[in-house]
Amino acid sequence: MPDEQSFDLADCLERVRKRDQTAARELVDHLYPLVIRIVRSHLPRRVAEEDLTQEIFLKMFTRLEQYQGAVPFPHWVSRIAVTTCIDQLRAQKRRPEFRWADLSENEADVLDAVMTSENDVPANDAMAAHELVHKLLDQLKPDDRMVIQLLDLEQKTIAEIGNLTGWNASLVKVRAFRARRKLRKLFQELQQKERT
Repeated sequence: MPDEQSFDLADCLERVRKRDQTAARELVDHLYPLVIRIVRSHLPRRVAEEDLTQEIFLKMFTRLEQYQGAVPFPHWVSRIAVTTCIDQLRAQKRRPEFRWADLSENEADVLDAVMTSENDVPANDAMAAHELVHKLLDQLKPDDRMVIQLLDLEQKTIAEIGNLTGWNASLVKVRAFRARRKLRKLFQELQQKERT
């Protein structure tokens, strides 16, 4: 695989359009780190990351004629990757209710500590807290989950989120506000269920 400095993307794309299989492999090798990073950060539960990555590359190749160069090619591929992850999340059936019993013992302890203590959760419980956050995020609609993931967990700017999703800045802000409110409500409902 050519290194980042010497890789000629325009030449490679031209050869791919002429059905050059070697160029197609080089393009996949070049873009794989970008795509796998997106897949891993937005991977729906119960979906193999390699399967989703292959689906993204398949979409990229089937839509290659649509690419006109208005945005850098990696950005175009990133949008395909994010959209594919959102579509996969939508395809999964959401569980109707998230219950205290769904938590592991460690996650329940972390949540209990958060509810009963003003202190920070101990560092050794960080993994359980991480899992708990993701279980709560899984209860959100795909677009809501995506905006929280990008904005709060990955610390992307509103402009970067707009580039990845195609949403304007106002829509990103509104979705983030609503998603945070829904997440807070889910957490409060979980607290209420535990207390009853």
